[in-house]
Amino acid sequence: MLTSPPRRLALAVALGGWCAALVGVRIGLTGSGFGLFLGWNLFLAAVPLAASTWLVRLDRRGAGGAALVAVGAVWLLFFPNAPYILTDLVHLRGRPPVPFWYDLAVLLSAAGVGLLAGYVSLADVQGVVARRWGGAAGWASAVGALFLGAFGVYLGRVLRWNSWDLLTTPLGLARDVLGPVLAPHAHLSAVVVTLVFGGMLTAGYVALRALAAPPAR
Repeated sequence: MLTSPPRRLALAVALGGWCAALVGVRIGLTGSGFGLFLGWNLFLAAVPLAASTWLVRLDRRGAGGAALVAVGAVWLLFFPNAPYILTDLVHLRGRPPVPFWYDLAVLLSAAGVGLLAGYVSLADVQGVVARRWGGAAGWASAVGALFLGAFGVYLGRVLRWNSWDLLTTPLGLARDVLGPVLAPHAHLSAVVVTLVFGGMLTAGYVALRALAAPPAR
């Protein structure tokens, strides 16, 4: 883990409070509810962090593989919600009398918090996989999850699927998931979005891990 659970909770409260304060000030000044959707999106971004924290605890208690796989599946299902918040920048446009820069700060703050939550949760999962199956497996799972997350962003932003649609509309979701896998040439938009966002997310994660690593002595 990049931080201990108590520090992680304190940081999450502080960052979430900052985002809430920005939105609250905006609502107080304008009466507009713009930005309220970010609260829901941040909640969804926190789900994989909660799942990964649980996963780490199970691993430290010596839980069996079935329990780890089950919690890991929940984590992976919700993980795309963290980087998805980056795409909320599509809502950025002039909304007088609120200055453009203020709405930019609101959206960037939420996007940053969501992405950070996703990266920390990914570091948890990578650590568990590395302890069980080695460092190479840990990194392979991390990079794989980042590209799957990027594909999830495509499913959410472009095709408007949600994580819970796996339970409510599994056949329709399966169709849109399998299409790019079985016939990538017919789904170039999905392929390009996945590769570009996956590469961007991977670069950011690698940089974060490098910065978080203890200095060489």
